[in-house]
Amino acid sequence: MAKKKALFLMEERRFNSVYGPRERAEIETLVDIIAEPQTKETIRENLSLLNEVEILFSGWGMTPIDEEFLSHAPKLEAVFYAAGTIRYFMTEAAWERNLTVTSSFAANAIPVTEYCLATILLALKQAPFFTRRLENGGPEQFNKKDHAYAVAGAYGSTVALVSLGTIGRLVLEKLKDFDFDIIVDDYDLTPEQAAAQGVEALPLKELFKRADVISLHTALLPATKGMITGELIASMKENAVLINTSRGGLIKEEEMVEVLRKRPDLTAILDVTEKEPPEEGSLLYSLPNVFLTPHIAGSMGNECRRMGQYAIDECRRYLTGEPLVYHIDKKALEGMA
Repeated sequence: MAKKKALFLMEERRFNSVYGPRERAEIETLVDIIAEPQTKETIRENLSLLNEVEILFSGWGMTPIDEEFLSHAPKLEAVFYAAGTIRYFMTEAAWERNLTVTSSFAANAIPVTEYCLATILLALKQAPFFTRRLENGGPEQFNKKDHAYAVAGAYGSTVALVSLGTIGRLVLEKLKDFDFDIIVDDYDLTPEQAAAQGVEALPLKELFKRADVISLHTALLPATKGMITGELIASMKENAVLINTSRGGLIKEEEMVEVLRKRPDLTAILDVTEKEPPEEGSLLYSLPNVFLTPHIAGSMGNECRRMGQYAIDECRRYLTGEPLVYHIDKKALEGMA
């Protein structure tokens, strides 16, 4: 049986990090790659390349699958997307075509989970505070442990997870290996379900008051935009830490900044912000109790190959008629980030 015809379509700068030599060799055993890898710019200049394409392997930088695109791709059946959200490129026309679409979101969840666990443990040691003090004070600050009273530590401390999506659930499982009191927002679990998981479900207001560390894992949807208000942050207990690796838009940023200016005991560890990067002059760059990283929790370096492998595995299942593990339909997308 002839192999299905396929094409790579994604950002040039990320292509080799996602689909390395080993991954490309494996793909070539499954399908017939008909041309050099394309980007969203080059494919618009060479739409005729799509005429015989049945399968697309993609990743970051996919082009919208709109009516013009589809008119040149009459045989397109499936898109195997080696990254997270498909929201930006799936159009109504693409859904009407009934394309099979998969995402490697679960692969991307693994490094985010690892990052969150590491950050939670460091936060409970108040590592960000001590690091900043050493940066500003030099050697004479090295042996000063007068802030040690504020260190909750990783025994008997309260760690809160806001939302139990794919990443939240993975973080929860990691946290169970430690001696923490784990609380989650009650949107995801009933008290009975929480008890079965060995955690406690609480309303968001109570959760923010109780936790030593709060980690956000909510999808950014119209209903969740700005859900973390200044009032909630101001209610956090003394020396508590807020971690956001989800989406910056979950937090009312101006309100957060105002609270952090008034509450130097609080710490915000932000891998995501409402605008990325924050505007020049933003206090997020200079507040001593804000620790900003440039959206690095997700897949980087060799971790990106995992996403490529997930796409390959889904393609193999598709070709052999096995059930897909990470298939996304229009309804499922409504609840995803």
